[in-house]
Amino acid sequence: MSKHASAQPAATSRSTSLALRLGAQATMGVALGLCFCPLAVLVDPADITSMVAHDAEPWTTALILVSFFALTFGTGAALTGMVLTGMEKR
Repeated sequence: MSKHASAQPAATSRSTSLALRLGAQATMGVALGLCFCPLAVLVDPADITSMVAHDAEPWTTALILVSFFALTFGTGAALTGMVLTGMEKR
């Protein structure tokens, strides 16, 4: 019985560690996305600023743009972290 009880926390510890690692990767990706969005607006390669400014609801458009970059970078970083964690175990 003690053998079974000691195996349970180890499995929970591994899954918690994986969840924390993926969460950290996703948080880093969201932060990078939030930094990239103002950079893309400042450099303005596709005239993004004027398109947002001339829209009927510029605040909503800007919020969607920032959310898109944050979620895209966050998802990409989390998936990259998952792949690298899988390769690390081998």
